[in-house]
Amino acid sequence: MGLRHLPLRRPRPDGRRFIDILLGRYPGPVPLVEYLVDEEVLKPVVTEVLGRPWSDFGPDVRSREAWLDNFLAFWHGLGYDIVRFETGLPFAEPKLAALDPTAGGGRRDWADEHRGAIRSWEDFERYPWPRIEDMDFSPFEYLSRNLPEGMGLVACHAGGIFEHLSWIMSTEGLCLALVDDPPLVRAVADRIGGLLSGFYEYLVSFPGLLALFPGDDMGFKTGTLVSPEDLRKVALPWHKRFAALAHSLGIPYFLHSCGNLASIMDDLVSDVGIDGKHSFEDAIMPAEIFQEKYQSRVAVLGGVDVNVLAAGSEADVRRRTRGLVETCGPRGRFAVGSGNSIPSYVPAANFLAMVDEALELKNGFVL
Repeated sequence: MGLRHLPLRRPRPDGRRFIDILLGRYPGPVPLVEYLVDEEVLKPVVTEVLGRPWSDFGPDVRSREAWLDNFLAFWHGLGYDIVRFETGLPFAEPKLAALDPTAGGGRRDWADEHRGAIRSWEDFERYPWPRIEDMDFSPFEYLSRNLPEGMGLVACHAGGIFEHLSWIMSTEGLCLALVDDPPLVRAVADRIGGLLSGFYEYLVSFPGLLALFPGDDMGFKTGTLVSPEDLRKVALPWHKRFAALAHSLGIPYFLHSCGNLASIMDDLVSDVGIDGKHSFEDAIMPAEIFQEKYQSRVAVLGGVDVNVLAAGSEADVRRRTRGLVETCGPRGRFAVGSGNSIPSYVPAANFLAMVDEALELKNGFVL
């Protein structure tokens, strides 16, 4: 099935309108949104669809800027209104690895759920905490300075407060410490939160920043990873602080969080003050059902289930994309994209089918 609209000949991005749609100030058309696109999908789109030479993100300035130029061209040439970028502080976190032919370098890393770097107060004192002053913010600066006309920057720290807490202490270690040593958990969370606060206070100084859009996975299929009460103590207060920082500058705070968050969703909307929710899995709650439940209280970002994107046909992807746009679009405060991200095992053709179908519907939008 061929592409009808890609690559766009004359992209007309409008980052301000993107924000207005998601905040309910403007009725449409439905914009595109994406959280992350793995390089195994990014690269063929840049080279085969956009016709640009590829450059790896290397240690030298020239290769980094060439990679960032391709990154900008990707979002611009595919019809997005915003460029979403993240990178983070180098927290020391134990990882496991396994062979994965779909991933870059043929291997995939994930968090060690059983062995944490901090298991005691002695570990806490010895831990090599990163420093904000050592952080390289130059990619954010370059993107901000070279945004195509009309586009906005949407950015965040890579990894959220709960994620880094569970990665540093391990999920198992965190659960034990929540019972055995709550002050240690609070100390680790507050140290992480303080560093993320410093990161965001620096990040919001860049021109062109239209929103903060962090990720912090706090759930799994049937509930939250730790009790809602514990999340209210160690994670949500920090999200509330980050949201307040964004709101003080007149920009929204969108949150990506995987899993079933039904038990804390009202906290996130009413107390934390998130402006939009991202990450939807049909097996938990399809995006259109979530939107029907929360109506105009919070924007709905994404919704095309990754299982459809990874295992479905291009026709399946187009059908699901169209169904979401036609159902959620008229209700407002909706942007279409994947329900989670575009991992390496999603065929580039399926990703492009989703984007192309969204552009087809956007072009036919009538107020």
